[in-house]
Amino acid sequence: MRDLIATTPSGLYCAAGGFHIDPWRPVERAVTTHAHSDHARAGSGWYLASRTGAMLLRARLGASLPVEGIAWGEQRRIGEVKVSLHPAGHVLGSAQVRVEHRGEVWVASGDYKRASDPTAEAFEVVKCDTFITESTFGLPIYRWRPPEEIAEAINGWWRESAELGRVCLITAYSLGKAQRVLSMLRPREVGGEGGGTILVHGAVEKMVGVYREVGIALPEVGHADKATVKAARSKGPVMVIAPPSAAGSAWMSSLGETEVGFASGWMAVRGARRRSNVDRGFVLSDHVDWPGVLETIAATGATRVGVTHGSTGPLVRFLKERGAGRGPLEAFEIKTRLVGEEAGPVKSAGGEDGARADASGDEPEGHE
Repeated sequence: MRDLIATTPSGLYCAAGGFHIDPWRPVERAVTTHAHSDHARAGSGWYLASRTGAMLLRARLGASLPVEGIAWGEQRRIGEVKVSLHPAGHVLGSAQVRVEHRGEVWVASGDYKRASDPTAEAFEVVKCDTFITESTFGLPIYRWRPPEEIAEAINGWWRESAELGRVCLITAYSLGKAQRVLSMLRPREVGGEGGGTILVHGAVEKMVGVYREVGIALPEVGHADKATVKAARSKGPVMVIAPPSAAGSAWMSSLGETEVGFASGWMAVRGARRRSNVDRGFVLSDHVDWPGVLETIAATGATRVGVTHGSTGPLVRFLKERGAGRGPLEAFEIKTRLVGEEAGPVKSAGGEDGARADASGDEPEGHE
C-alpha cells in the first residue's frame, strides 16, 4: 500500500484527498497547520485551518484569503479521506492534521510543543498508525527548563537593566514567540507602583490585536518608535519586543542604546549564543525538545514515524534502534524545504529583510 501522505515537489500531499499540507508553493487545496510564513504561502486556491489559525492567516496573507476555519476535532470529508484538526501547542491556532482512509490513520503534527503556554491551545495527543514529527531540536542536548524559570530570568534581566538605566529589547518572532514573551512580563514587579512600560514593533502589535480578539490576556503595550521609547524611558523601566529581522535595521538604530536579548531554543548551545551577537540569550522555544519528541511518539501509539526538518538523521536512527519506549520502530526521513528556527537575529542593514521588518515585520520566520 502506498503512503497515505507523500512528499511531492510542492510538499506533503495526500493523493486520496487531493490536498497538500503546508505546501511551499501555490496549490489547488492547502491544509495549513499554522500561520508562520514558511508553512503558510499565499496563492493557493483554498485553505483549511483551525478557526484561530484562519484568523491569523487572514491577518498575515490578506482579509480576502479563501480560508475555511473549522473547530478542533471537527471531521471533514475531503475526497476519499476524513480530515480533522487538533491542537499542536506551537502557537495560537497551530494544528496537527489527522487523516483517515480505510481504517488507516496518519497524523502530520506540523510544528508542536508540549510545554505550558497561556497564549496557545495545549497540545493534544492523537492516536495514529503513522506519525509525522518535526525534529528541529531532535537531539538529546535539547531539554527545556520550565517556562516559569525562563520568565523569571527575562524579568530579572529587565530589572537589572532598568537599574542601570538601560532599555531592554528582546527579539522574538512576531507571531507566537512575541506573545508568549509578552505574557511572561511582569511590569509592576519590575517598575514598582508605576510599573514598567512595554512597547512593541508594529508587526508584533498587529498580531497582539488578533490574540486579544480571541480572548488571550496579555499586558498592555504601546507602539515602539524613537519618540515613544524616549518618553517611556523618562518614566521608568522600558521593554521593547521586536521581530528578529528588525535587528540592525534603521528602526532599531533609531531607538538609541539598548540591551538586546534573544529568545530561542538555540540559546541552549554556547556557540549559538556567541554567534547571535546579543547581550542576553534566553532558552525559550515553541518547539518540542528531545524528551518531548520521544514522549509524544510513544503516546500516539504509532508504529511508523516520519521525521522532518531538523536533526532528522539522528532521530531516525534512534527510533530504528531503540524506539520510544516500546522497542524499535519503523522510521523514515521526510525531505522538506521548511527553513527551521533561526539561530539568531537576522543582521540586516536595511536590505530586503530590514525593509520588510520596518514595514510589516513579516520576516521569514522559520519554525519559531
